[in-house]
Amino acid sequence: MKIRLLSENTINQIAAGEVIERPASAVKELVENAIDAGASQIDVVMVAGGRELISVTDNGCGMSRAEIELAVERHATSKLREDDLTDIKTMGFRGEALPSIASVSRFSLTSRAAGSEEAWKMQIDGGAKQAVQPAAQSQGTRIEVRDLFYATPARLKFLKAERTEFNYALDVIKRLAMAHPDVGFSLQDGERRAFRVSAAQGELLDARLRRLTAVLGTEFGDNALAIEVERENIKLGGYAGLPTYNRGNAQHQFLFVNGRPVKDKLLIGAVRGAYMDYLARNRHPVLALFLEVPTAMVDVNVHPAKAEVRFRDSGHVRGLIVGSLKRALAEAGHRAATTVAQSALGSFQSGGAAADASSSYQGGRYGGSYRPSTPSYETRAHGQAFQKPLSSPGLSDHGQMPFGDHFAPPQGRVEIDDPVAQAPAAVDLVNYPLGAARGQLHETYVVSQVKDGIVIVDQHAAHERLVYERMKGYLLDNQVPRQVLLIPEVVELEQDSVDRLLPRAQELQELGLCIEPFGDGAVVVREAPALLGDTDIKGLVRDLADELVELDQALSLKERMEEVCSTMACHGSVRAGRRLTVAEMNALLREMEQTPHSGQCNHGRPTYVELKLGDIERLFGRR
Repeated sequence: MKIRLLSENTINQIAAGEVIERPASAVKELVENAIDAGASQIDVVMVAGGRELISVTDNGCGMSRAEIELAVERHATSKLREDDLTDIKTMGFRGEALPSIASVSRFSLTSRAAGSEEAWKMQIDGGAKQAVQPAAQSQGTRIEVRDLFYATPARLKFLKAERTEFNYALDVIKRLAMAHPDVGFSLQDGERRAFRVSAAQGELLDARLRRLTAVLGTEFGDNALAIEVERENIKLGGYAGLPTYNRGNAQHQFLFVNGRPVKDKLLIGAVRGAYMDYLARNRHPVLALFLEVPTAMVDVNVHPAKAEVRFRDSGHVRGLIVGSLKRALAEAGHRAATTVAQSALGSFQSGGAAADASSSYQGGRYGGSYRPSTPSYETRAHGQAFQKPLSSPGLSDHGQMPFGDHFAPPQGRVEIDDPVAQAPAAVDLVNYPLGAARGQLHETYVVSQVKDGIVIVDQHAAHERLVYERMKGYLLDNQVPRQVLLIPEVVELEQDSVDRLLPRAQELQELGLCIEPFGDGAVVVREAPALLGDTDIKGLVRDLADELVELDQALSLKERMEEVCSTMACHGSVRAGRRLTVAEMNALLREMEQTPHSGQCNHGRPTYVELKLGDIERLFGRR
């Protein structure tokens, strides 16, 4: 075949294949055009997932007749000034969207310019243009796309179910709504309205939080930390969720550059690095971050759908994100997500005695009278057994209950140096954020009383975080205290595990763990970090050997100290099943209050649950 020029319609169809992958792509391009037109309200209607109809109506500046004729031409745009691709301040700029969409659908554009008394309409069927005609339209523009991809049946075959395609478009609208809180959006699926937000008023940070709460839910607003930083003409704003408010995938991470939603690997990696210290590897934070970068420092023209960007100084941008997020998380202190308490209350209410009690309560705001529920057979049996006199074999010679396994005095003490825990009386400790210890349940959970409720602490998870933070502090100062083992511990391992550990012996020694070879398939541990106390040395060494399998051999252990410290802290913390004294429990609470990130353990799980008095009273029908 000889070289020839493609027809204009074929060129537009090829462009449509690059830019318009599915109905959601068309929605994105049309809504971005409406935003660039200065619209304060944008309404989108989709029928059959966008296959039959996509309608986008805005109240922007509109277009005159001459502009309408020019707008559907390829590479015609009002958004580039002096052909400068380094100064892009609008959502669109290539001038490809309208002719590309029109080449694969039955397309109509109706618009009325601001200050004009006339409106005009143009129709295009599969790239064939018709004459512009007068029409009825208020100020703004309405674009209708019918029978999308009818001119390219191959693309139509690869579309997914109608609901799936609609959800793709819904995600696009939500992202654009988060980026532009000053614009109202609505999305309708035929007769059903799936999404609607009104234009927010007031300061940008407050308006942004209201918009994010409207899109992501009130739980996000209750558990979000404000981010507002500026460094070297780059601004970073938005909100980041607490580590204990997390998800099983990264779909709830929303990143924006100059108001443009992006899915950039650099930004996603920066978020992962900032939260690495607080979340397990299979958990992901919820956040929305907005970068404002001078146009000369970012290239938005590196992806056909403008979903990726390229920064001139990517290291500076990454450092700004990581540093800002870590600072905000540190300032949050021991704060944990409110959803933890809500989940606990939901568990109380979902079944068991609490459910029986709530269903039997008919007084108060539910109306009627109080009717006590009838105890079950098992409950009555337990109650009768509890009230029986103690049998003689269980009594001492003096008729008193002897000390058994459940009443054994505590063996050893938690080594927490905190004079604050000893100074005030127990009753005064209620004024502290985590309150005064009132008891220990199942040798695992510390129950404390605060001013307006109770706090339940997982002693192992809490102490694990405390040990971890202390160990990190020692590492930063290069002063990890070590203790010599009275009897060196010989640890038998598989030979490949020994081969992984021994080359790292010097680095492990800097972390406080001194190991040496001990024949085939074994190592001997002579010193261990003093902070770990009386720990399971064999289990620690085996876990570290397993950890090294996943670490990049090119990186030093100090570069991956989070993983190593986390493993060590888990072995050096107070175990579940350890009886604590009241003084030890209060000392644990006081140090939690003074330690950043103590609201979650090293794996992202909450270390405590706070139940408000009002919520507890509602459980028992007092409110």
